[in-house]
Amino acid sequence: MKPTIAAFPATRLRRTRRTPAIRALVQETTLSPADFIWPVFVRDGIGMVEPIHSMPGVNRLSVDKVVEAAKDAFALGIPAICLFPYTDPSLKTEDCAEAWNPENLSNRATRAIKAAVPEMAIMTDVALDPYNINGHDGFVENGEIVNDRTVEALVKQALSQADAGADIIGPSDMMDGRIGALRAGLEGAGHQNVMLLSYAAKYASAFYGPFRDAVGASGALKGDKKTYQQDPGNSDEAMRLIHRDLTEGADMVMVKPGMPYLDICRRAKEMFGAPTFAYQVSGEYAMLAGAGERGWVDAEKVMLESLMSFKRAGCDGVLTYFAPAAAKLLNG
Repeated sequence: MKPTIAAFPATRLRRTRRTPAIRALVQETTLSPADFIWPVFVRDGIGMVEPIHSMPGVNRLSVDKVVEAAKDAFALGIPAICLFPYTDPSLKTEDCAEAWNPENLSNRATRAIKAAVPEMAIMTDVALDPYNINGHDGFVENGEIVNDRTVEALVKQALSQADAGADIIGPSDMMDGRIGALRAGLEGAGHQNVMLLSYAAKYASAFYGPFRDAVGASGALKGDKKTYQQDPGNSDEAMRLIHRDLTEGADMVMVKPGMPYLDICRRAKEMFGAPTFAYQVSGEYAMLAGAGERGWVDAEKVMLESLMSFKRAGCDGVLTYFAPAAAKLLNG
């Protein structure tokens, strides 16, 4: 039943927009630093802050600098950080064994952050592309990205991350059956409290380009990822993927990219009611940050407006490279 309102002039909808105080009283959607997961890029070395040219204001950080950044972010009220390694090309192999090396970049950064900021939640990425000489999220055999062998490797990767202290495992690989296998593996290894935030609806998108620069995967990638990432034209399929991952043991689900897929965010939240996140990916960030740098848009206003769109669409939170800057503004 549609609500009815009195006709003009008994109803003047502008009354509730008249002053900042009144607008604050009736605002339907709010945004806070607690809504953010901050993705960061980790590289080897000490004291390293390396700019990523396709992502203005974003840097690759050595482990010591990541720890400093995590301390600052937590002080701003950002509850979680997500780690992505920039792996030395010499460590990228066909068998991707560096993915489950206890001393790889991601695991070392996890342990260091946990030692310095134990209250901060750490999310890690499960996929083979940072370690794969072919640049793919799974093993490549005779030109095909194979599913089941990849899933076995992803379980080993996730267990090494959980052993290092990760609170949230983020499977971004889009292999079939990986959530059930990861959940069983974590339970069997005594990591029953480690959460799975599944990239359940991850689209084969052109918005990932700067991210692939950031992790050093652009040059390595052979072909595309359309046989495992989702067709941008499909919405019902996204709901099937989300349903499958929830039934296999995902605690939370993600839609990726974010702003071009707000309709998917809304459908997912309304249909399942599970904790739902979006990833404001590198291409989205680069467009807004680049336009802001050039003075084409008001950088701070478009940043906050873009982040608000995720909350309005039903998301419980968002992975965003804007997290520290947005948190500072929201904190006043």
